[in-house]
Amino acid sequence: MSNVNTGVEVKPYDSDTHASRRFKGGFWLVVLGAALWGVDPLFRVILLKNLTSAQIVLLEHVIISLIAIPVLWKNRMELKGLGWNHVGALLFISWGGSALATVLFTMGLSSGNLNAVLLLQKLQPLFAIILASLLLKEKLPRHFGILLVIALAGTYLLTFGLTLPIGHWNEFIQVGSLLSLGAAALWGGSTVMGRLMVGKLKYETVTSLRFVLALPLLTVITWSEGAAWNMPAWGTGDFALVSLNLIGQALLPGLLSLLVYYKGLTTTKASVATLAELSFPMVGVLINWIVFQQVVTGPQLLGFLLIWIVLFIISRQQSEASPSLQ
Repeated sequence: MSNVNTGVEVKPYDSDTHASRRFKGGFWLVVLGAALWGVDPLFRVILLKNLTSAQIVLLEHVIISLIAIPVLWKNRMELKGLGWNHVGALLFISWGGSALATVLFTMGLSSGNLNAVLLLQKLQPLFAIILASLLLKEKLPRHFGILLVIALAGTYLLTFGLTLPIGHWNEFIQVGSLLSLGAAALWGGSTVMGRLMVGKLKYETVTSLRFVLALPLLTVITWSEGAAWNMPAWGTGDFALVSLNLIGQALLPGLLSLLVYYKGLTTTKASVATLAELSFPMVGVLINWIVFQQVVTGPQLLGFLLIWIVLFIISRQQSEASPSLQ
């Protein structure tokens, strides 16, 4: 395994450079991939009646790995050119972004002020932008600072409306808040590391490695949890329902979403992709409204509109500029 210097411009993997440059829909693929994460509750609500969150995530990764391992075998020649820095980036994506960030955020929710934890998690784009500038040397689009503020304001309105989420500033200085910041940093860093790796490997390979490499850590987390497995009896209607939801969870907000996401990331800057990911909370609000009958307020609609305005402006900038990443 050779050491490869990654302190250079990151380019899409595709050997047909001209074909890659003709593709201008990468930004909206990131939007679509992140939006698919928002349908997660449709499957998870039923699954949580029988399984813990750790058990659900582990089974999801097992199912996806059955598809991912043959892909890795087919693309195994790509792996020979990886350096230890690339291995670190892959572990950051699979262990940090998929497993540890979720664990930290869940711990934060249980050990701190709920609203403070949720608010600090919204700082994820800032971590992604800073890391993209430091590691990938990305240049920000025009008026990016203003667009970021508008996007964060829209996300705030989606989450809290016009209410003040905390009563006192000292509610920020808690263990839960620090855990939430850690989760936000890991999620933001995963976006940057994902952009780095789709400049080295095919997006299908990156997606497959994300799930397969997370299996050992998720196994340890689930085992240490010590919770009983309460799967319904084999052959019953409940077993069929849980199984179908597990498969749906694994294939839609799991595998398909990340395939689309990493495909889009091949031609999208990490600093821009982190704003495209705001389609995730927007879809979450829509799912809560349409499926779970939770009323959408005026401020939430305003937040929804602000985020879409930002996405539209960035999309226009992407299409007007050269498709090659700087």
